[in-house]
Amino acid sequence: MVKKAKAGGATDIERLVQVMRRLRAPGGCPWDREQTRESLKPMLVEEAYEVLTALDDDDPQELKEELGDLLLQIVFHAQIGEERGEFRMQDVIDAIHDKIIRRHPHVFGEVQVSSSREVLANWDAIKVQEHARKNKVRESLLDGISPALPALYEAHQMGVRAARAGFDWEDVGGVLAKIREELGELEAHLGGGDPAAIKEEVGDILFAVVNLCRFLTVDPETSLKKTNQKFRRRFQYIEERLKQQGKAFSDCNMDELERYWQESKQWAS
Repeated sequence: MVKKAKAGGATDIERLVQVMRRLRAPGGCPWDREQTRESLKPMLVEEAYEVLTALDDDDPQELKEELGDLLLQIVFHAQIGEERGEFRMQDVIDAIHDKIIRRHPHVFGEVQVSSSREVLANWDAIKVQEHARKNKVRESLLDGISPALPALYEAHQMGVRAARAGFDWEDVGGVLAKIREELGELEAHLGGGDPAAIKEEVGDILFAVVNLCRFLTVDPETSLKKTNQKFRRRFQYIEERLKQQGKAFSDCNMDELERYWQESKQWAS
């Protein structure tokens, strides 16, 4: 568990807080002093994605550095909160410390559980109680899923919430059937040429595929990212082969390009 700062000495996190406080103080760094909650939003997203990249690369040293960059963003926002008289970094630490203890009564209390499913059920029940105490009654099980999430993650989280309520397929066959159904509806609209209907059907297909990922316990964002990286390697292999032969894509027909693509699977898997 995270420890609070002891009197007479600063914890490591407090040393970082003091650095940020100095950067934001009069005579500190002009750039840091200019930043606002709004201006920091893109950086927070960027740092989070860089952590994900380090995880995908299985690079512990890079992960350590990127986690530090993400932590700095948290400290930055906490410092702005302190300047506005709202909260301090210690309040952030205390809040998550207390929340984790509160939401794990099966570890720190007397509650008994036999599976992770029961843990999640307890977690949801505790969240409902917390919101009631804050007079924030949730009218929908989907409340609390941020619309600012990337679309893949938003779809995944909605599927998770619905499944916890029992609104889910019985097996993976049902999900696959739903995907085939949505593909059929798209094909039917392609003949009519209705752009709005086609757009809607494509969205339905993507949503169904995300639910397939959830059903198979595959993270859709990470899975797609890996496929993107694979495509990049293979496409760049084709570019290199064409360059070696003094050709451009426009000089080749699809049969030739397909041959290079099949080659790329051997050399850029």
